[in-house]
Amino acid sequence: MKTLTAFIEYDDNTNLYVGLIPGLTGVHTQAASLDELNRNLKEVIDLCIEENPDLLKNIPKFIGVQQIEVA
Repeated sequence: MKTLTAFIEYDDNTNLYVGLIPGLTGVHTQAASLDELNRNLKEVIDLCIEENPDLLKNIPKFIGVQQIEVA
């Protein structure tokens, strides 16, 4: 089993959570709750791996996040 890191944002315009898995092209989804988003991401990951079983071989390793202040 592999643990993946999701980037999650909240969209004020749609009132939805938006999630994506960096390094996995096509793995992104949205939902009204974080629990639903988690289920949706798992489903999309499974579908993408089904289409391309080698997808998980070269995922970038998650290091962290930084906040950058701009004017």
